[in-house]
Amino acid sequence: MDTGLSGKVIVITGGSTGFGRGIAVRMAGEGAKVVVGDVRETANPDGFDERPELTTVQLIRQNGGEALFAPCDVTKRHEVANLVRTAVERFGRLDVMVNNAGIYRGGKLLHEFEEADLDVCFDVNVRGSFLGAQEAIKVFLRQGRGGNIINLVSTAGLQGHPKQSVYNISKGAQANLTRCLAIEYGREGIRVNGICPTYAKTALTRAFVDDKTFDAMFVESIPLKRWGEISDIADLAVFLASERSSYIHGALIRIDGGETLCRYSV
Repeated sequence: MDTGLSGKVIVITGGSTGFGRGIAVRMAGEGAKVVVGDVRETANPDGFDERPELTTVQLIRQNGGEALFAPCDVTKRHEVANLVRTAVERFGRLDVMVNNAGIYRGGKLLHEFEEADLDVCFDVNVRGSFLGAQEAIKVFLRQGRGGNIINLVSTAGLQGHPKQSVYNISKGAQANLTRCLAIEYGREGIRVNGICPTYAKTALTRAFVDDKTFDAMFVESIPLKRWGEISDIADLAVFLASERSSYIHGALIRIDGGETLCRYSV
């Protein structure tokens, strides 16, 4: 399938590891020019990344693609602005902004969380996507030919879960940010959508994957009876970035193997 991404300029936050890395490599494989932003350039060695000894940019270039890295803490406006500016200065424009950077806090009842847990979830998950969208939209409006924003949300943004309230409410805010952006900027030709995975194999879930009791319980709760993979999310991101999805707008797409349909096995 021709995705039409060849030559497109794509910025991805949190692109050094996990979903962001998978998305970056997959989009570069489709011919996109990728700018990776992250607080660290190297992959997380505890994850499930392809060739973790290589940075995302090194892996893309080794595969014949075009990419560069720019340091970016998504909680700081000047660093997000610099990330977007780097893409425009290097490649002449911006076509797609992927707000992927995220953080998880869980394992406690609401009254047990510290304010710091709430703060970090909102700073990274909400403020990060807010700033990324703002900086991208400024460029899209100036270019005058539309654009595309993809937010990595979560099924946690669509429903409640026990012992991760601070994470869920931040993801709920990110989900509503996606909706608001779609309403406000659709008329400008700027499409905005959210990807909502359940647990998938990344460094964030390594402890859960390695816990045989949790692994068995989780797989049993999924109608497709398997964990999500980085490639599952990357494939959806490529589709949403392409013109093949040109009439999908303001959607929060579940990619969860059917988990949110029920909690019972058949």
